[in-house]
Amino acid sequence: MDLDLRKLRYFLAVADRLHFGRAAEELHIAQPVLSRQIRALEHDLGASLFTRDRHGVALTDGGRQLLADAGPLLASADAVRRRVTVAARGSRRVAVGFRTGIPVIPAARAFQARHPDVVVDVQRIEWDDQAQMLLDGRIDVGYVRLPIDETGLRVIPLYTEPLMVVLPAGHRLAGKEEVAEADLAGEPLVWHADPSTHPTRRPHPDSGLRVRGVEEKLEHVAAGRGISFVGRSETTFYSRPDISYVPVPELAPDQVCLAMAASRTSPLADDFFTAAQATAGITAECGNYDAYSGGGVEV
Repeated sequence: MDLDLRKLRYFLAVADRLHFGRAAEELHIAQPVLSRQIRALEHDLGASLFTRDRHGVALTDGGRQLLADAGPLLASADAVRRRVTVAARGSRRVAVGFRTGIPVIPAARAFQARHPDVVVDVQRIEWDDQAQMLLDGRIDVGYVRLPIDETGLRVIPLYTEPLMVVLPAGHRLAGKEEVAEADLAGEPLVWHADPSTHPTRRPHPDSGLRVRGVEEKLEHVAAGRGISFVGRSETTFYSRPDISYVPVPELAPDQVCLAMAASRTSPLADDFFTAAQATAGITAECGNYDAYSGGGVEV
């Protein structure tokens, strides 16, 4: 039995909202049609995916398992579609994603010395889309920062760099040569949507603010709403008078890795991996590159 990808997309919409009416609205289909499609998927799989009663809609054990498996499966299908489209156009390209502060140019130059006919497209990625963009084929290779959900990915460490605390310019610790974790106790933290990933071993009051990129983080810190942390290379991209970066030697360093989808079979992507590993030392030292700021730049 072949899984119907359309039915899987319908399932994900319901699983995300746990409400058939709202899922139908989002999908622009009638609710009875959606209900029939979900029942057909349950029949195909031989398992109930949702419980429906007067208390609402909930996932069954089978539904939770499908939710874990369906995302990577659909992302892989999207990746196949993108790669076929690119191949049909006759173009030879490698799409490389990078987090702020990580230079791609050293590896791109080494790669293009071997493949002068291949265009390297670079695109900035954020912490919350780095895995998904690899899985769905929007990028072939990614320079990522840990933590990342490694499910379905091949992840290889490249180098580490020190972490810095970001403080408002008028903060009592601003301008110091270094600070200890204990010095930061009680400071509200401006962090990503998953606060459990913050780098300190000590708890911090939650500022209640959630950010995607470095720019948002710095705006909140400059406004005095809390402190945050960045890798040292990120500080070279964002020098501004209303914030201060201070080393925190006790913190575990930021880990920069190279990643691609585990199912991806591409000699070109493998060659870029090799070039990136060969130039990792250069990349780690030249975090002050400002040759690109994201958004499909061609090298």
